[in-house]
Amino acid sequence: MISRAWGKKLEQLVWPILLGVVLLIIWHYCVKWSGTKVFPSPLDVQKGMAELARRGVLWGYIGDSLRRVGLGFGAAVIFGVPLGLTLGWYPAAAQVVDPVIQMVRPISPIAWIPISIVWFGVGDSGAVFLIFLAAFFPILVASMNGVRSVPSIFRRAGRNFGLSPLQLLAKVVFPASLPQIIIGLRIALGIAWLVVVAAEMIAVDSGLGYLVIDARNSGKRYDLVIAAMLMIGLIGLSLDILFRQLEAFKAVRWGFRNEG
Repeated sequence: MISRAWGKKLEQLVWPILLGVVLLIIWHYCVKWSGTKVFPSPLDVQKGMAELARRGVLWGYIGDSLRRVGLGFGAAVIFGVPLGLTLGWYPAAAQVVDPVIQMVRPISPIAWIPISIVWFGVGDSGAVFLIFLAAFFPILVASMNGVRSVPSIFRRAGRNFGLSPLQLLAKVVFPASLPQIIIGLRIALGIAWLVVVAAEMIAVDSGLGYLVIDARNSGKRYDLVIAAMLMIGLIGLSLDILFRQLEAFKAVRWGFRNEG
C-alpha cells in the first residue's frame, strides 16, 4: 500500500507532467492546423536540441549561463545578506542609506547595460555585474525586513541569557529572519536568471541568451530559439525547486515555526 504522504507526492508529480503533455499536444496541433512554416512544432524543437547537443554547443552554453549566474548571485549573497542584517540591526544607519537604496533599486538592471559595457567591456565581467545588481537589492531588502520582523521578545530573551550583540544576531535574529531572507534569495535568483539571458543577448558571445539571438539572426532558426527558451524555463524551474530545499534545513524550519 502507498502511504498517504507518498500518494500526495506522486499526485504533485503526475498532474504537472500531464499538464505538460496536454500543452505539447495543443502546441503540435496548433502548428499543424495553422500550416505555418515559421513557427516550429515540438518535434522540430526536439530535433533542434539534438542538433545542439551533437555539436557540443548546448551544454557549453548552459554551463556559461549558470557560471555567470553563480558568480553574480553569489557575490550578491555575500554582500547583500550581511549588509541587510547590519542595517536591520541598526535602524539609525538604515535611515541614512534607505533613500539611496530606494532610489537605485527601481532602476532596471537592463538599463545598466551601456554602463557595464563602458566599465567592463564586452564579456563575462559585464554580465556578472548586471546579475549582481539584479540580485543584490532584493537580497538586501529581504534581509533588512527579516531582522525587523523578529519579535522583540526573542531579543530580550537572548539578552537575559547573557548573549552579546553579535551572539544575539547570529544565534537568534539570523535564524528567525531566515524565512524572509530565503524568500528574497529565491526572488533574486529568478531575477538573476532573467537578467543573464538579457545580458547574453547583448554583451557576450555564449550562453542561452546568446543562443536565442544568434539563432534568430542566423537563418531564422526558430526551432533553436524555442529550444533555448524551453531550456531557460526548465533550468529556472530546476533552480527554484533546488532552492526550496533550503526550507528543509533545521535552522530554517526553526524560523518558519516562529512565524506561525
